[in-house]
Amino acid sequence: QIQLHESGGGLVQPGGSLRLSCAASAVTFSIYAMGWFRQAQGKEREFVACISGNGDNTRYLESVKGRFTISRDNAKNTVYLQMNSLRPEDTAVYFCAQARIRSVAIRYYASSQYADWGQGTQVTVSS
Repeated sequence: QIQLHESGGGLVQPGGSLRLSCAASAVTFSIYAMGWFRQAQGKEREFVACISGNGDNTRYLESVKGRFTISRDNAKNTVYLQMNSLRPEDTAVYFCAQARIRSVAIRYYASSQYADWGQGTQVTVSS
């Protein structure tokens, strides 16, 4: 079973930036698509972004398009989420997850498409 460890969260002012990282333990990292989800207090977990195994295909939550960028470095077994122009409504615990297949699934936004999850990192956007 793969282990995923997120880092890079913290407190940032509105309009600021953060880069989240997710390091994976398995050498098979490049085989699978990866995703980022978030869960705000009192709300359901929601999809944020995903990327295919070779990095050539991405999907985003509509409200983060143009502000967030997902990328991966398979040599380092790491996936990233660059978050710019952060808003208070982006405040949440952010989780990375490994998908069950290499490509971006049709239902890429569904938690059920992901087999393994990290523990999460808190992102707080506040002045």
